[in-house]
Amino acid sequence: MGYFEQVYRSGLSHRARAVYMYLKDHADSDGTCWPGIRTIAAELGLSTSTVKRALADLCREGMVTKERRWRENGSLSSNLYRLL
Repeated sequence: MGYFEQVYRSGLSHRARAVYMYLKDHADSDGTCWPGIRTIAAELGLSTSTVKRALADLCREGMVTKERRWRENGSLSSNLYRLL
């Protein structure tokens, strides 16, 4: 459980820790996942704005990268997150 210690010793906010562990639990073997912000918020009992702030914190700390994904019709889909 190396990532658990890394996350808790990182100095991240509690919201960023919770979101990181959520992403880690939902990531595939390559460390990628694509849950929607509303889904993350609902499952963690957080607001969508809190999840957005947490994701921004994780990206700024270099623990997660975020890529936009698009549907075939040109509309936005959920983001792709890669855990580093």
